[in-house]
Amino acid sequence: MMPSHYKVKEYCPLVFKNIRERFNIHDDAYVKSLTAGDVEPLDCSSGKSQAKFYVSWDRRYIIKTITSEDVEALHNILTDYHKHIVETRGDTLLPHMLSLYRLTVEDKENYMLVMRNVFTARYRVQIKYDIKGSSVDRAASLKEKEKDTPTFKDNDLINDGRHLAIGNEAKRAF
Repeated sequence: MMPSHYKVKEYCPLVFKNIRERFNIHDDAYVKSLTAGDVEPLDCSSGKSQAKFYVSWDRRYIIKTITSEDVEALHNILTDYHKHIVETRGDTLLPHMLSLYRLTVEDKENYMLVMRNVFTARYRVQIKYDIKGSSVDRAASLKEKEKDTPTFKDNDLINDGRHLAIGNEAKRAF
């Protein structure tokens, strides 16, 4: 239910359409995923950015709120990102960024990035880590650790003595 005063702007629609095509995502199915049912808020650690996350009704896509600075940064890398997606024919370990929108509701602007959901609905996530490759301020807070499904960070992975085993083929691809 949207108020009477709202606007939606899609950024770089032709570039993102081409990116979706490289990931074999067809427009009809994509639009249906985003509009045929209600998006559901995700209860996950938003980190320092205070971003909010939502999942499409069919769980195929994640919608992340981002700042205007994030929009600018995304615009700065979009040409290189698109080039990479074309060169790899969509076979990449980078996040699958699929569209970028600005939703203005009663003069308040909200920016949203839509990405492919990497988590399957088939299996329950038992433990998760947000890995950035840094040890500076990279441990889950006590408040985060009290959650049913906390998001741990780089130092937690190291302190827990966990290792990632991805195999030789995946290691070469990575």
